[in-house]
Amino acid sequence: MIRVDLITGFLGSGKTTFLKRYAQYLLGQGLKIGILENDYGAVNVDMLLLRDLEGENCGLDMVAGACDADCHKRRFKTKLIAMGMSGYDRVLIEPSGVFDADEFFDSLYEEPLDRWYEIGSVIAVVDASLEDGLSDSADYLLASQAANAGKIVLSKTQYASADEVQSTVAHIEAALKKVQCKRQIRGDIIAKDWSAFTDEDFAAVMNSGYVSESYVKRGTTDDSGFRTLYFMNQPLSAEELQKSAQAAFDNPKCGRVFRVKGFVKDGSGWTEFNATRQSAEQRPIARGQEIVIVIGEHLNEAEIRRLFERK
Repeated sequence: MIRVDLITGFLGSGKTTFLKRYAQYLLGQGLKIGILENDYGAVNVDMLLLRDLEGENCGLDMVAGACDADCHKRRFKTKLIAMGMSGYDRVLIEPSGVFDADEFFDSLYEEPLDRWYEIGSVIAVVDASLEDGLSDSADYLLASQAANAGKIVLSKTQYASADEVQSTVAHIEAALKKVQCKRQIRGDIIAKDWSAFTDEDFAAVMNSGYVSESYVKRGTTDDSGFRTLYFMNQPLSAEELQKSAQAAFDNPKCGRVFRVKGFVKDGSGWTEFNATRQSAEQRPIARGQEIVIVIGEHLNEAEIRRLFERK
């Protein structure tokens, strides 16, 4: 049977970066893998970040967004059926930051998927400098992702102090208590710079499995206030995008912006841009698309458009 790993993570946590490193490890072990980007958004920029993995032993696919939840679930199941015929040893699924993990478990227990797949590991990626004062909806998503994870992998630890890491762990524990989950996480957290991960670290993730833990459900996330805004064909420079992103994070009129990501192009080629309130990163990339994506909670579209649109 094909093992399936679910890599979850709150908005801006770094799921795609971790998935890429994890996939490179699996390919190095001689496995044939498939990657499914399962996003509710209408545009999936993360696919561009994974293109250099694509090859004979690694296939990429995505569930197209911009449809209702039932349609999305049907598309998700249909993609997995098709991938089940591709001879993969392992399939990695990266959902959106507001994904309900129950959709993953429910789908794999249904026919015919239950004949082809078995659950491998559930991995939750959490920013090591997780900000305080998240809304109840955000804390609920954080708890739902941590509740069933075999391993909780902290991101950006190289930028976080020991106190910030401890505060983040305490925040996850408090979020779990809010939903009456009895999960104990201390022994299942990996707090290490990903660039220093060894094969043993990745093997621990690969073999971590998942935890069957109950918690109080709050229904779907459709009315939670989380939203994604897309700005296409905006000729922004990297410096302009950095300034606009910082203004969006700082301006309460914009709503609560969690992440700004996208690509810009200049004379030297494409640059990937990825920013959260705590940090911003820019790196060269072979292929891009002229797009900026703003993700957050209770976003004020008019105010944000004023920052990112160029007429």
